[in-house]
Amino acid sequence: MATAPIEPPQRLVSSVSGDPESPVRRWLDALPTLVQQRLDDWELTLERVHAPGGRSSLLALVRQADGTPAALKLPAPGRRVGHEAAALATWDGWGAVRLLRADAASGALLLERLRSGVSLRSLPEAKALLEAAGTVRRLWVEPPAEHPFETLAGRAEEDAEALGTAGGLTRAAGPLVAEAQELRRGLPAASEERFLLHGAFRQGKVLAGERAPWLAIGPSPVVGERAYDLAALVLDRFEDLVAGSGAAAAVRRRVAKLADSLEVDRDRLRDWTLYRAVDAGVREAAVGDRQRGELLLEFAAWL
Repeated sequence: MATAPIEPPQRLVSSVSGDPESPVRRWLDALPTLVQQRLDDWELTLERVHAPGGRSSLLALVRQADGTPAALKLPAPGRRVGHEAAALATWDGWGAVRLLRADAASGALLLERLRSGVSLRSLPEAKALLEAAGTVRRLWVEPPAEHPFETLAGRAEEDAEALGTAGGLTRAAGPLVAEAQELRRGLPAASEERFLLHGAFRQGKVLAGERAPWLAIGPSPVVGERAYDLAALVLDRFEDLVAGSGAAAAVRRRVAKLADSLEVDRDRLRDWTLYRAVDAGVREAAVGDRQRGELLLEFAAWL
């Protein structure tokens, strides 16, 4: 039982809408009660709320009734609540954090405890990329027959609106945005691969564990081709590549190296990377970070 007050981390509070009637705001206000309910129902003892934490969920470090350490995650409400639990259940600890319990009503997850302060980002770039590639490869499995996950075609369709908000970027961005829009329409239909993908893979979402050296967390699962997941890995820590000498050549080498090491078509990986870089750049500019948005578009241009 918890005796200390449960306070959501400031990062989570700051990222939530100020509208008191929004579902996410009401969820945030109810979080202390929701956490306490899970602690009581699952016989957990709260150690502390993890900070700074994420922008769309609360993570609490807890102990189970037998003293085993675990992590309690409560995600913000959304139509994909439950998809993370379904993906973790499918992987069953293979390459990813193990799901111990789940509550369908609240979306709460009880997860095995990993070393939250140690991710692949703590490693040198070459070693981090190697370990990340090995981890994401394990996640690419056949989805269950009756799965709830969206497809890449559906996800790309949702991105159409975001790509249409590129007005705040420079005129030079126009051709790249047009190419990304064309790729959005054509890429999903041009592949017959149907793997369960992490959907939001990056080095920061691979943590050190006891059961295995590195395990993935926080999936946004989607069904489609492997190049989509791998494109996010090409983009990971892109600022380091941009800051170095010979950046354009280094970007293309990264695409070739990752594609060849995981037996993914180089051209498909290049196209998905360009699409994801432009999409991310437009989104960053739309929320006010124009500098980062322009940097992502520059990265895309080198492809």
